[in-house]
Amino acid sequence: MADMKPAIGLLLLAAAPVQAADLTMKMGETWVFALKNNQPANAHKVAANSKPPNGQVRATVSTLGGTTMTLTNATGIAYTFKAELIGRDGKSVAARSCALPANDRPIFESWTQVATAIRIGDFKPSGDEGRC
Repeated sequence: MADMKPAIGLLLLAAAPVQAADLTMKMGETWVFALKNNQPANAHKVAANSKPPNGQVRATVSTLGGTTMTLTNATGIAYTFKAELIGRDGKSVAARSCALPANDRPIFESWTQVATAIRIGDFKPSGDEGRC
């Protein structure tokens, strides 16, 4: 019976629901994700020219003139969100972001700081479409 304890623990861990968390994207990557509990969920990399499926968001990050991110929201709900720039030293800095409009209208975020990655999360419904 003692030999089964680790196996039972692994089964319980596997059965536990995965909590949604902030999404960290490296420069040059494009991701698509749903939103669950105000966080990116079921995130996966996609081709840069892909369109977000209905009910999901697509994000592309690059190093154009500093750090840039383009988001397209196919959820039908506008959101505010938090963004952090992650530097070469691994430290993160909060970055100002604009509201993400609904209905496939993209936004283009741009910061002068050069980052190696961007972390986004804490999406909240907003009536302020496109406002910064």
